[in-house]
Amino acid sequence: MMKSVLIIGVLLAILGIVGLAIPVFTTTQTKDVAKLGDVKVQSREQTSHAIPPLLSGGVLVLGVVLIGVGALSKSA
Repeated sequence: MMKSVLIIGVLLAILGIVGLAIPVFTTTQTKDVAKLGDVKVQSREQTSHAIPPLLSGGVLVLGVVLIGVGALSKSA
């Protein structure tokens, strides 16, 4: 049980660090606009997503706390 808490803590800490290092990322979606027989007209739409620094910091802190809880209960 505590090993899983430690693993979840490490994953959350890594996600928090990545969120702080790369706060904005872009995704691309291809949509069909029109279809005439075998001919398709498609458009690509790019969307930017921003991760709030407060959220990334909170996830990082939660991960560090879970790592501490997992490490303390493992040694006890």
